[in-house]
Amino acid sequence: MKNRHAILVCSTCASVWQNGKQVGVSGGQKLLEELTQQSQNWSHSSAFTIQSVECMSACSNSCVIAFTAPGKFTYLFGNLSYDSNSSTAVLKCANLYFQKPDGIMSWSERPEPLKKGIIARIPNCI
Repeated sequence: MKNRHAILVCSTCASVWQNGKQVGVSGGQKLLEELTQQSQNWSHSSAFTIQSVECMSACSNSCVIAFTAPGKFTYLFGNLSYDSNSSTAVLKCANLYFQKPDGIMSWSERPEPLKKGIIARIPNCI
């Protein structure tokens, strides 16, 4: 059964490029690995899919993640580091997102790294 909620992680964020090819492991890939590891003991792991996506076109704000679910606003957050502190904050914010019927999270409720890193809040138009 496919999960209704998703955390999307840009896998190309904070990459090093040479001759048009990515070199080494990107910051986005490191953040994805941290999230995947921490989510194994997370209370909402069965409700969310953590998915790698290539380029969310927010390169000047890397690393970038998004929360999305049917019938809810989609949030795009950036300027995240690729360490355990950021991944912990992302999972805490995902808990909050899960609890909101429409997905709307106030600034004051969000963990610190996701207060200042908001790029977009996209309404559900379907």
